[in-house]
Amino acid sequence: MKKFAKVGAGSIALLLVGCIGYGAFGYFDAISDADDLRTRADTLIASDFGGASLGAKRYQQLLAVQDPRFEQHGGVDMTTPGAGITTISQSLSKRVGFEKFTPGIGKIRQTGYALGLESELSKEQIMALWLDTLEMGRGPEGWVTGFHRMSEAVFGAPPRAIKDEQYLSLLAVMIAPARYRIGTKDDALADRTGRIGRLVSGKCAPIDNSDVWLEGCM
Repeated sequence: MKKFAKVGAGSIALLLVGCIGYGAFGYFDAISDADDLRTRADTLIASDFGGASLGAKRYQQLLAVQDPRFEQHGGVDMTTPGAGITTISQSLSKRVGFEKFTPGIGKIRQTGYALGLESELSKEQIMALWLDTLEMGRGPEGWVTGFHRMSEAVFGAPPRAIKDEQYLSLLAVMIAPARYRIGTKDDALADRTGRIGRLVSGKCAPIDNSDVWLEGCM
């Protein structure tokens, strides 16, 4: 039994070392990419495509839905109700740090990359890049990538200038852009938009960390 226990412990140790090592590749890749990403982010911010362009209230609404502790965490958060297991920094890492993302072990490198981004970029820069790379679903003229671009394509105005319900519908599609059709009569999208409206107005709260569909706000 002792022999088996030692073998088991050794296997676990090797697995942990391998995971940490693979995550380190992501971290150092982010360090290497940081200068180009920083330049890209600063251009977006200067063009009014960053988080501040949403206005303070709408920026906080976005965080409430997507990553409530974004301003406080260092790239990882697996405890905050409604946050799920992927932060904004990890979500961005999946799109700028991979040619092809593979679920499972890819999450380890994704997390390492997110930690690297957090060490090199400001929250404002990370947010600008994330907004610009978001898959937002199908608009009037085809698939749209970018939060601001979808607002312009569907509502003809930037996110700060559209109606409250229109803005909340933009937040609603982010969880499953291929599932919803923004700007049309979509009952499923209307239901999620309503849940988000109740969340940001303080009338409800997510049940736990995994409640990204806001079952606590039905």
